[in-house]
Amino acid sequence: MAKQTKKNLLLQGSILAMAGIITRLIGLFYRIPMANMLGEEGNGIYSVAFGIYNITLTLSSYSLPLAVSKLVSQRCANREFRNAFHVFRNALLFALISGTIACSLIYFGADFLEGLYARQGLAEPLKIVAPTTFIMALLGVFRGLYQGKNTMIPTAFSQILEQIVNAVVSVLAVYLFMKAYSNSPNVAAYGAAGGICGTFAGAFTALVFLLFVFIIYKPTMNKQIERDKTHLDESNREIYHTLFLTVLPIIFSQTVYQFGYTLDDFLFGNIMIQKGFESTTISSLQGAFNSQYNLLINVPVAVASAMASSTIPSIAASAKNKSKDIHDKIKSVIKFNMCIAFPSAIGLSVLARPITSLLFPSLTKYQDTVVSLLLFGTSAIIFYSLSTITTSILQGTDHMRLPIYHAAISLAIHTALVIILLQFTNLGIFTLLIGNISFPFLISVLNWRAVSKYLQYKQEIIKTFLVPFLSSLLMGAVVFILYHATFMLLSSNLVSSLLSIFVGIIVYFFLLILLQCFQKEELQEMPMGGRIYKLMKPFMK
Repeated sequence: MAKQTKKNLLLQGSILAMAGIITRLIGLFYRIPMANMLGEEGNGIYSVAFGIYNITLTLSSYSLPLAVSKLVSQRCANREFRNAFHVFRNALLFALISGTIACSLIYFGADFLEGLYARQGLAEPLKIVAPTTFIMALLGVFRGLYQGKNTMIPTAFSQILEQIVNAVVSVLAVYLFMKAYSNSPNVAAYGAAGGICGTFAGAFTALVFLLFVFIIYKPTMNKQIERDKTHLDESNREIYHTLFLTVLPIIFSQTVYQFGYTLDDFLFGNIMIQKGFESTTISSLQGAFNSQYNLLINVPVAVASAMASSTIPSIAASAKNKSKDIHDKIKSVIKFNMCIAFPSAIGLSVLARPITSLLFPSLTKYQDTVVSLLLFGTSAIIFYSLSTITTSILQGTDHMRLPIYHAAISLAIHTALVIILLQFTNLGIFTLLIGNISFPFLISVLNWRAVSKYLQYKQEIIKTFLVPFLSSLLMGAVVFILYHATFMLLSSNLVSSLLSIFVGIIVYFFLLILLQCFQKEELQEMPMGGRIYKLMKPFMK
């Protein structure tokens, strides 16, 4: 594998990964005050509404960045710039149609969905978020275009901009809505509706930015089209056929992921009501699970999603040209993800109570429950990261149907398990935790088997899994001891937590180097790898 190609893959992946981290952190920071203002019940309504929005978004637009980037990348690799633009143009029309349908379904079906999910007040936030599906469909096409051109900067910047606007508007709208409807019995529902206003404002701002980038970039694109001498113009019919064949498998595989979340909300709400629980209690428990536990574990998972998005164009180009470096690309992105997933899982588990107390000081009713969820459930970070990246590898190598089958099989087992445990045990919300771990675990196993079989890929185990795991365990021990020692001396949760996290990062990084997780060549191929190597050279063999 050429060093420049591999370095570009990691660089572009790192750009999106960093944007993913920043947006997740922004999301974490604004969701904290928002969650504290909404309370347990409001968080429950918000999370259910957002789950329904997500599955509709998946059907209308989540597949578009991946699909468009894959198709554009393949054509640009063959210097078919005219066909690449035709893909973009036809994808826009597809987005207009799918976005309009999705928007209509949510808006006009809001009252029906409120009854179906047995969640009073659900219709208000659904009606507000409905237009966002239309905006996001268009947004997905533009992001796919730039990613297909192997530049992640417009996507990364638009994601950060989107999340900043989302944060400001969401927090402000929650405050204003809850103040305006403070005397209403549905104040929690109106608060959730206010929180979801920011989603639309952020998406609209990001779309305006990407339109501005497109206007600037269009002359360059026109020059590329003029220099296109391939004379292999694809008809609109051919492009739509290819687009549908690419979009549909991604839609189905991503829909299964998102459907799992909203299906859990549906099953938990209806079965718990049958068992005699009050609607407010159910909403509060779902709020603890979705707005605290899931919110925290999704921060590191964002890195896997970002790497997955950036990996598809590069792997697709290698597969198209039958490049021999595809195994190196797979190895790089998997190791990169595992080196983030393992310490995130163990660190979050070790500091479960300090972090929960620090971030959600007003949500104390179910704090012990959230701590237990984090203590036993952070392994989901590892499995979601692995399942996400292996799904993208299979999609990028034209094995589009396999992730669908794997996700469907996993969802069927997951659904049966959740129903049985909810119906016949008293595990309650911990049933969703078991499902949240088993679902990505099953997908990971099935995807891994397929990658090995169809790509003749043999994964290196020690440095990809065992070294990060061992380093994370040692880091976790240091963090645990340091936190409790510092807290005994200072009695400050904030100082003890921040100091433990900072030291933990340094300890983990040094352990990776000392245990030879990365070789000299691998470090130098990473962004700023040369500087890292010079710093760590005395500790490396």
